[in-house]
Amino acid sequence: MSKTKTEKRPAAQGEPSKAQWTWREMKKNKVAYVMIAPFMLLFFVFTVFPVLLSIVLSFTDFNLLEFPHFLGLDNYIRLFLDDDIFILACQNTLIFASITGPVSYLLSLLIAWFINELGPKLRSVVTLVFYAPSISGSVYLVWQTLFSSDSYGWVNGTLINLGIIDDAILWFKDADYVMPLCIVVALWTSLGTAFLSFIAGLQNVPRHLYEAGAVDGIKNRWQELWNITLPYMKPQLMFGAVLSITQSFGFGAIVDALCGFPSVEYAAHTIVHHLNDYGGQRYEMGYASAIAVILFVVMVGANLIIKKGLSKIGQ
Repeated sequence: MSKTKTEKRPAAQGEPSKAQWTWREMKKNKVAYVMIAPFMLLFFVFTVFPVLLSIVLSFTDFNLLEFPHFLGLDNYIRLFLDDDIFILACQNTLIFASITGPVSYLLSLLIAWFINELGPKLRSVVTLVFYAPSISGSVYLVWQTLFSSDSYGWVNGTLINLGIIDDAILWFKDADYVMPLCIVVALWTSLGTAFLSFIAGLQNVPRHLYEAGAVDGIKNRWQELWNITLPYMKPQLMFGAVLSITQSFGFGAIVDALCGFPSVEYAAHTIVHHLNDYGGQRYEMGYASAIAVILFVVMVGANLIIKKGLSKIGQ
């Protein structure tokens, strides 16, 4: 019987290897590599190196004063078997991220799609209205006025005047209300850079593609969105997905400002809060690094899942 398995043919005589071809191209474009070198150096020092260092420190006992002491997997065992607050933080983080991430992503896309249909002047005004909360610093503190825990709060005052309640509700001090309110505030401030990237992507879709789609049988705007618009703006969709993941898992400062740290009964305590607790207050850097590694792995996993989902758009 003849062999069905094809053997890899050797490179033609005189043809450079892959390494030789890469080196030749680098020398040919050496000016470009010199220009990008400062960025790559800063990226490695401030992004890649801290991640690698955190992974190494997660296997040690390190308090910033003494030399790290190797512990093996003790920090991870302690996290999942002995730290009940961490388990609660994981539950809160998953609840928070599973709601704010997808909802803010879809809201940004749908609102950008609707705004794109407006005229240029009206589009600019409406875009600013939706984008303003994400760039207005501590504007989210207006929610403290709305949901103030006394009768002077707008919501409490309105409910008391309507006879719905008799006493003021301690909105940000009641475990039943803390998480829902924080989710609402997070969604209110979520229309940020991803929202603008979606608007830019929508405006760059060539009009002739819609005309060709109409000829090919696309009957409504939803089919147009799924088969033409979204496949053309996949780079913006991926960029927005990464930002949504980062925001949904890293939401912490607003919770601290509204609910204090820690929140009542740890009702809004997330992995980021747990990380800040051990890294920024207790200075247990080895244990904090283990928490950071867990958060990093979860975010990378979520990113891969979303990337796989986005690849099916238009199919």
